[in-house]
This record gives sequence, structure tokens and C-alpha cells, in this order.
Amino acid sequence: MSDTKSGNQMWGGRFVTGPDEVMEEINASIDFDKILYAQDIAGSKAHGRMLVKQGIISADDGKAILTGLDTILSEIEAGQFKFSRALEDIHMNIESRLAELIGDAAGRLHTARSRNDQIALDFRLWVKQTMLQIDEQLVMLIGSLLDKADVHKETLMPGFTHLQTAQPVTFGHHCMAYVEMFGRDLSRIRDGLERLDECPLGAAALAGTGFAIDRHITCGELGFREPTRNSLDSVSDRDFGLEFLSIASICAVHLSRMAEEFVIWSTPQFNFVSLSDRFSTGSSIMPQKKNPDAAELVRAKTGRINGSLIGLLTVMKGLPLAYSKDMQEDKESVFDAAASLRLAIAAMHGMISDSTINKQEMQKAAGSGYSIATDLADWLVREAGIPFRQAHHVTGRAVALAETKQCGLEELSLADLKGIEERIEQSVFDVLSVENSVKSRRSFGGTAPQNVESQISYWRDRLGN
Repeated sequence: MSDTKSGNQMWGGRFVTGPDEVMEEINASIDFDKILYAQDIAGSKAHGRMLVKQGIISADDGKAILTGLDTILSEIEAGQFKFSRALEDIHMNIESRLAELIGDAAGRLHTARSRNDQIALDFRLWVKQTMLQIDEQLVMLIGSLLDKADVHKETLMPGFTHLQTAQPVTFGHHCMAYVEMFGRDLSRIRDGLERLDECPLGAAALAGTGFAIDRHITCGELGFREPTRNSLDSVSDRDFGLEFLSIASICAVHLSRMAEEFVIWSTPQFNFVSLSDRFSTGSSIMPQKKNPDAAELVRAKTGRINGSLIGLLTVMKGLPLAYSKDMQEDKESVFDAAASLRLAIAAMHGMISDSTINKQEMQKAAGSGYSIATDLADWLVREAGIPFRQAHHVTGRAVALAETKQCGLEELSLADLKGIEERIEQSVFDVLSVENSVKSRRSFGGTAPQNVESQISYWRDRLGN
């Protein structure tokens, strides 16, 4: 290979020749880390201003650096900036262009910092900004569920265990279950932001710097709570990326569970929900088909996001302190997972908002599978004083009789029920209805409509909407 790259501007005079083509290919990260341009420029501007304030570089150099960085930002945003793989990464692409614009002053910007703390800053800033965006999306998603729950707090549907009819609930209560899930995701995002909110800039390569920098200045300008406290940890920490992926994975699982229910509920066999044309597709051969592709893709994104978490955990598991080039593999998975999660949340928000709930079909199914059997057992305990295990057995016999007669429990005669347990009275029929079953579940967190209404009010107050 030609030695025209000797004296490489990134590595100084240590290397006589440039890298092999394969080395250049495996070493370059600009194809994906160019997404960090805004964070890199923001960090450089804060660092430059701090260097001037501390008297480390001149005011003239500082002014030229800031002007040049603003020019570069405008070029990138206008699509006029040419990224070079030969320059490896976003840092050197920007620094090289800055040197073209302002000359030697560009080289003074890198005083008292390293690409190690530079990338730690850029990446942390990007993750922080992304988590704030996801926070907003989750609030919107929860809001759409609250709206749906409010409309359907009395809409009856079957509650399931093992995907078998268990007890009747309301659709509003079912929606509120997902509010709780996504509320925990929101809590994890906000909790993670607290731990992430430390600025690594100024840690330099790994040991700090002998220059009289003020890390609190750059920290404050970049919107962090405080600087990181250990220079070794500052450049080698990727917990914020791992924590983001952990949060993303859990949230994606919640999205996937709801997507799965939309897929099932939108089938002709269930017909609980009709998805809008905006979030469905057709078939190339079967004209009658309306496929819940958006829901299916939300479900599939979960595997991709979970894989990103496992990938980064594996990258980090054996790295000694401080920085290792392995960490170049930290960003693509986070970028991809963030894009997948944001798209999945947006799709779920759209599906919920646009869906039509088929109340009659839900209500018809709510009483199927002897869903009020537990109400009979509870009545036997409460009114007849029968121990629950015995009441469970009596109820089982009543269900068997109803199956034989091919009728519902509420359609059995009093004589039928007395033939099983003589202590059963006419008042039992007051509880043997889906409506009364749901209304009776007034324990805290239960499905009774008044409870659902209270849950909705609680979450609206909590979210300020």
C-alpha cells in the first residue's frame, strides 16, 4: 500500500505508513456515527468556550473555532458536507473540515480532551435526548389508552388466563392494564435519565488532564446535572447504553403483548376490534384479506431490540478498563433499537387511536365459557357459609350440569342448583350475570367501572393531562 498517508493527522508521527484497506474498513465508524454530528459539535463548542474562559486558548482562536463549527453544522444539515471513511469517525471528519476552514486554530480545540471522552459525551448526549423523546411518546401512548378506557369503562369483555375465558372484565380495565405497563416503562426512562445525567467531557483519554479546565462549565452548558467523578469510568462506562436497551427491551415486550392481542382480536373468530385501513394491509391474491401488519411488525421489532441488548452486553462483558476499540460496536445497536422502539410506539399509538371496538361481540363473548362460575363460588362462601374449596367443588358440578344441558349457569333452574347444594337460594341469581359480576369487583384495582374511572383519574393527574 502506498505510504502517502504517513504522518497521518489522527495518529501523528508514530506510524510510517497508513492502514491497510481491511484495517481501514474495520476501523471506520463514520457510516453510522455521523448521526452524532449535532452532539459532537455541541460538545466541541462547549469545550472551546471553556478553554477560552480558562485562558488555555486565545479568544481569537475560540471565536474562529465557534464560527467554523457553526459553518460545519449548517453544511451537514444542508446535506453539503462530505463524510470521509478515511477519517474514521465523526470527530475527525469535523476536525478535518474545521482545519480547512480556520487553519491551525482547529488543532487547538482538541487541547485537554481525547476522542475517548469525546465519544462518551456524544453518545451519552444522544441517548439522553432520545430517552426524552421516548418519554414524550410514552405519555402520548398512555393518553390514547386512557381515552379508550374512558369510553369503554363499562364495555364488557372476557378476561383470559391461558387464553381461555376466565372471568368477565371491562375493556376499559384491560386498557388500564397496559397503562400500568407503559407507566412503568415511563418510570424506568425517567429513573434512567437520573443516572445518565453526568458529563464525561474532561476525563480526556483516561486519567484526566494537566490543563486547568473547568468541567462544571462544560457540564452546565451541555445540560447535565454534574460531571462524572472518575476519569477511568467516564471513558469506559456504557451502562447508560445498556440501561437504555434494557428499558427498550421491556417496553418492546409490552408493545408486543398488546400487538399480539390486536392480531388475535381482529380475526373474524374474535372480532373484538376492527383496525383502521391506515394500519392494515391487503393480500396480493386474496381480495377479502385485511391484515394487521402494523401490529405484527411491532411484535417482530421486539426480537430485534432484545438482540441489541444481548449484543451490547456481550461486547462489554470482558473489557478491562479503560477504553477499548470494542466499544465502537456500542452505537449501532443502540441507534437501531431506538429507531425500532420509537417506530413501534408510534404505530401502537396510531392503532389504538384509530381502532374500533366491537362492543356487542365483546359482550357476547364475556359470558362464554362459564365466566361467572367464580361468582357462584363466591356466593356460596359469602351467603351459604361454605368453605371456598367446597364451594369450588359445588360450582364445578354446576358447570358440568350446565354443559350437559348446553346452557349457561344463569339458565339452570333453582331446582337444578339445589339438587347439587341444598343451601342455594333464589338470591343466587342476583350474581349470576356478567354485568353484576363486573360491578361486584370493587376491590382496589378491580374491574368494576367505578374503579376504572378512579384509575383513569389517577393517571390523568399523574401525567398532567
